Amino acid sequence: MTRIAIFPGQGSQRVGMGKDLFDRFPEIAATADRLLGYSIRELCLADPRRELGRTEFTQPALFTVNALHYLAHVADGAPVPDFVAGHSLGEYNALLVAEAFDFETGLRLVQKRGALMGAISGGGMAAILGLDAARIRATMAQSGISTVDVANFNAPTQTVLSGPTVDLEKLGPSFEAAGAKVFPLNVRTAFHSRYMRAMAEQFAAFLAGVSFAPLVVPVISNFTALPYRDDEIVNNLVKQLDHSVRWVESVQYLMDEPEPDFVELGPGTVLTRLVKEIGQHPTPVNIARRY
Repeated sequence: MTRIAIFPGQGSQRVGMGKDLFDRFPEIAATADRLLGYSIRELCLADPRRELGRTEFTQPALFTVNALHYLAHVADGAPVPDFVAGHSLGEYNALLVAEAFDFETGLRLVQKRGALMGAISGGGMAAILGLDAARIRATMAQSGISTVDVANFNAPTQTVLSGPTVDLEKLGPSFEAAGAKVFPLNVRTAFHSRYMRAMAEQFAAFLAGVSFAPLVVPVISNFTALPYRDDEIVNNLVKQLDHSVRWVESVQYLMDEPEPDFVELGPGTVLTRLVKEIGQHPTPVNIARRY
């Protein structure tokens, strides 16, 4: 059996997350409070100022709760996984498990990432359900709209697009005519697209001052859908920001391991459902690698 731990990203947060975990690992909450300057427990459990949905708060909170889930998983007797992966923000938890950095350093990274991403406005995202990646590409090409990027290849029939809101709205009828369902996401930023490039450059400058340790567990990269090499950490984390999250390919890579056993560590079961859907479809031609 190949043990694989996966960590969810932004969108999985909810009030009450980590309820049974903060008391088990008080040192984690104390470190987060000291670094962030506010109560991480209060934010996650009560969200009195309605901040949990704001990117600059979401990312440190989710990183912390994902870390708590992993600590509880191991404390309850689970062995260290054979592979780790995370969706977008969740990749930082995968790198934490692989000992690329300690919890405090990881929290500093996601705090900066969340602050930079939260400061960007303009654009949006939309989930396209019911079409595979090839048909989505074909529909976009036929529309003549070239300003929209694929943000997330989440599942064989679930893809998220990112770009100017007006152009996403123009594409909607074309996708619906092709048999898809279109769901605009409640975000005001075109994450994982070309529109994040300037922010990615700022984050790259920040990462230049961070030291990373050699990985002790293989981590699958959102950017390459392949295991990290130790000298790729900065590049992959920067490229992740303005390129697609290649979750389908990442899971397909892991499914080629002997008896893959996935466990999602974090609030909710979004990734568990995606893994199940990916496993129900034959491995397709690798559309994402073409772009």
